[in-house]
Amino acid sequence: MKLGKKIIYTCSMLSLLLGFNACESFLEEENPSEITAESYITEDTADELVVGMYSSLRDVYKQYATAFYGTDIFTTQNAFYSNNSLNEYYNMTSSVGGVEGVWDSNYKVISNANSTIDQYENVISWSESNATAKAYGIAQAKGLRALAYYNLVQQFGGVVLVLDDVNDISFSYTRSSEEEVFNQIIADLEDAIPDLESAPEFGRFSKRAAQHLLADVYVTRGYKSFGSSDDFTTAAQYAELAIDSYDILSQTYAEVFDYDNQENDEILFSIQYGEGGEADDRDNDKQGILMNQVFNYLGIERTTSPYGEVVFAAMPTDFFYGLFDDNDTRDEVTVFRALLATEATSYTSGYGTDEINIGDTIIYYPKNKLTTADLKDKLNRYFVYQPGQYGYDAVGDNIENVIYQYSDNQIKTNFPIFRKFNDENSAGTEGGYRDTYVFRVAETHLVAAEAYLKAENMTAALAHINKVHERATGVSDYYVSIDIDDVLNERAMELAGESNRWNILKRTGKLEERINMYNPHVIDHGAFDADIHLVRPIPSAEMELSDGSLKQNPEY
Repeated sequence: MKLGKKIIYTCSMLSLLLGFNACESFLEEENPSEITAESYITEDTADELVVGMYSSLRDVYKQYATAFYGTDIFTTQNAFYSNNSLNEYYNMTSSVGGVEGVWDSNYKVISNANSTIDQYENVISWSESNATAKAYGIAQAKGLRALAYYNLVQQFGGVVLVLDDVNDISFSYTRSSEEEVFNQIIADLEDAIPDLESAPEFGRFSKRAAQHLLADVYVTRGYKSFGSSDDFTTAAQYAELAIDSYDILSQTYAEVFDYDNQENDEILFSIQYGEGGEADDRDNDKQGILMNQVFNYLGIERTTSPYGEVVFAAMPTDFFYGLFDDNDTRDEVTVFRALLATEATSYTSGYGTDEINIGDTIIYYPKNKLTTADLKDKLNRYFVYQPGQYGYDAVGDNIENVIYQYSDNQIKTNFPIFRKFNDENSAGTEGGYRDTYVFRVAETHLVAAEAYLKAENMTAALAHINKVHERATGVSDYYVSIDIDDVLNERAMELAGESNRWNILKRTGKLEERINMYNPHVIDHGAFDADIHLVRPIPSAEMELSDGSLKQNPEY
């Protein structure tokens, strides 16, 4: 049974900084509404507090703007002359959209974790026979609290460290240093690991997930001025523990993302969304990122389109599409190269009336540029957008019998949309049931490769990065020497749309260089300033509520 299918009943802080208590229920199979929280939570029902923490993670991993905008492999779908503060770093203020969601969603997880730890340690009466269950619940809470603080410290730098359940209104919170936050994250994970399970119920935070996270934390700290000279070596050791004996070659990249194979052995941790039957669990909108409104094409139905609807208007850059070699199987899994008709219809062009049948090609995006001869020989009924023709107001190639009048069915921005998050049970912007992968072993290999590279162990670094590339291409010794750009490129191909790209570019010191090389909007009018934009502004609402106790990041 998926974790998301369990009954969830939690009483948690909705506003950590103000300390307002609020109860929230995610009830699916039973309704204990007539039972108060105080009487309901016993050692037999305590796990429902833990399950509630996992539910609160859903919003954390819907913060797409701060993960993808303003990077080398993603940009906006707008014209080059338009402005998006998070993408071009122009007019960045504490009121910019996107940052408040990161702050609020992660602090909700922290609040739930603190409440759970307090209940487990100070309220619930535990029998001696349930000591293991008590330790396991606390370990999960500490693991998720560490994850939330790690999300925050990478975006904002030092943040407010609150480790106790908050029951009183307070305006006197102050930020801890970045170093102190890292130390707390490491302490929580080290405390949690001994009591976490190696192979728990799917969707719970496992020992290997904590080891993966700890490896990532140590890699990130290793770049910091307060980092230890041993951080990269320590990171590599934890990555090896997280990988354990699992061989990613045991399944293909396509199998990892098969909708019917979401609970597979490569997934170390995922956010659960039910099993495709409960309306309350249809909440994952990730199918709608990195795509355009394809139902505006004639022949693609709006209500039951298998392609979804836009929920986040970003697109990959030309640099991203150009990373994949011809034999790299991740390309066909990651993006749609052809959009096919989902409904029969007819159209009238300058050549008369013609029919569109279900399954006809509507738009084709070849991986490699087609010659004029190829176009005339193979394609005669649909638009073709070649590499280099993606983006706003792009003009595609088309042959004589154009499938529709462009003036009647115009999509301003054309590009190969993402496929890897497709959800056969999606209800458009209402969301679907596909789980969100947070950590998987392929990423652990790339964390290990980066750690070994920084620790100057090239042999070990090559072993890990080549393992990932081998699954994609069948070539076992593709890399003979690597630098950090090779790691970043491999991460782009393997983890696009999954891991937070902005965080990775920031930690490696490559953010400014790579956006100025590969993000077309930044190239056109970017205003990135490393003295300002390597941290996000503390949300203006939090600054106002703090009554001066919170200090804003410099220059915001």
